Amino acid sequence: MVMTESVFATHEVFNQSPPFEDVDLFGADRPLVEAVALNQGSYAHVELEAFGRNWGSAHMADRGRLANEHSPRLKSFDAKGQRRDQVEFHPAYHELMSESFHAGIHNSTWDGRGRPAGGSAEVVRAAKFYMAAQVETGHLCPVTMTRASVAAIAAQPDLLAQVMPVLGTKRYDSAFAPWSEKRGMSIGMGMTEKQGGTDVRSNATRAIRDGEAYRIIGHKWFMSAPMCDAFLVLAQADEGLSCFFMPRFKPDGSVNDIQFQRLKDKLGNRSNASSEVEFAGAYAVPVGEPGRGIRTIIQMVQLTRQDCAIASAGLMRSGLAHALHHARHRSVFQKHLIDHSLMRSVLADMALQVEATVALVMRLCRAFDQAPHDHLEAAYMRLMTPAVKYWVCKSAPPLVYEAMECLGGNGYVEDGILARHYREAPVNAIWEGSGNVMCLDVLRAMSRESDAGTEVLQGLIQDTAGLTGGPAAASLVARAFLQADNERTARLAVETLAKLAAAAALNEVHPPHAELFARTRLAPEPATMYGAADLSADQARSLLARALPEM
Repeated sequence: MVMTESVFATHEVFNQSPPFEDVDLFGADRPLVEAVALNQGSYAHVELEAFGRNWGSAHMADRGRLANEHSPRLKSFDAKGQRRDQVEFHPAYHELMSESFHAGIHNSTWDGRGRPAGGSAEVVRAAKFYMAAQVETGHLCPVTMTRASVAAIAAQPDLLAQVMPVLGTKRYDSAFAPWSEKRGMSIGMGMTEKQGGTDVRSNATRAIRDGEAYRIIGHKWFMSAPMCDAFLVLAQADEGLSCFFMPRFKPDGSVNDIQFQRLKDKLGNRSNASSEVEFAGAYAVPVGEPGRGIRTIIQMVQLTRQDCAIASAGLMRSGLAHALHHARHRSVFQKHLIDHSLMRSVLADMALQVEATVALVMRLCRAFDQAPHDHLEAAYMRLMTPAVKYWVCKSAPPLVYEAMECLGGNGYVEDGILARHYREAPVNAIWEGSGNVMCLDVLRAMSRESDAGTEVLQGLIQDTAGLTGGPAAASLVARAFLQADNERTARLAVETLAKLAAAAALNEVHPPHAELFARTRLAPEPATMYGAADLSADQARSLLARALPEM
């Protein structure tokens, strides 16, 4: 008897969902398309479609996988014992960086002189950032810091004029060389120290004047993207805590005295290196007014907080898309998962959350676009940035977990993207100020600009007129801010403020779903688990059809 291979076959693989790849991340996302258009970014539709097709390709998905499976490695010394202080990345990481730089995610909100680009540059760039985050978020850390650094460096016009010709290009240059000799550059920042963390006023790192420059002596406990070409760091000068521009190379071309001690072994965000660093008299030049370092660097932090929210929204969108795609192809008990009403309720509830989230972050980006010439939009930006970061970033982990559960065991293994997303999801709520810090910033904004804050709240009341729960939510927020011990209930107030703003933003984009969001999120006792909201079959179908077309 001749044995054939089929005799030994143990089983046939079937009823597995196909890979979710080679997807147009823009065109397949109606809530995103409509939010971009509503916020005056429709002129970039063709550009965003091309970006969405590229980043939705199987090739880019694989770049994300490789960049995370092959984590960065610190090379402290060379073979002869000389300090090297370089971090090596997998080629996939550099490709991701190159694609993001080519698309202008690191600089497109500025003109060639470092001024706001105007128009809807923030909205269009945010759409790209949102899509890129669905593929790989770690590399976006140096991208967001580079973009945001311009806002701080603007406090030192002569320095800004020097860096913009290099930072303003769309070229990614990974060469270890002085930034002035490169075709493009990236900029990071270092604020937190061992003893202080969030309390940067307790920083002990010293800045000692050396002619027109300074020598920085001290450390930073977290300094991400250590291969950036320069860093904005906080250090104590004679005048107090000040901001400094610290390049990787000194003016004479020698390597600056920046000594990396080790890389953090992080839960997620593994493609991105985060270092512990010591400054052994590192060369730096001042940025902004001496003694006003926090005021200078907070201009940068405002923008990185914005990006934290956008990235978290992108993770949520990716989780939803993978779960919905799987449910449309996987059969259980003789029918597709999507055709089971209970699963459909879960997915529709998730889709509602994501649709409101993308509407909110795009509304926030519109405020960033219009803030330079509209005082009310500027007030919205200042008040809502920490509120949006608080709510969106804290919403990401539970939604990504729910998406994993929709895939069952396939969602829990590292072969798929959702396990990586789940490990990534908590970081944005921690970076750039944790939840309590965001709440305190909202309280501070309301205290310092109470009239403007009241005006913003009145605008939200108008924009949610007729929506279930809107008046009660607005009343809760107003009362909470006015009470003497408002810090005690700040989390409730800020969460409610963010959800009210999300309802308002979604009401501009798609009013029927805004009412669903308001009824299920602003109600006195909203459901706390996905799938527990009372959505009709027609409402569920509407949400899912908008979330992702049949493929």
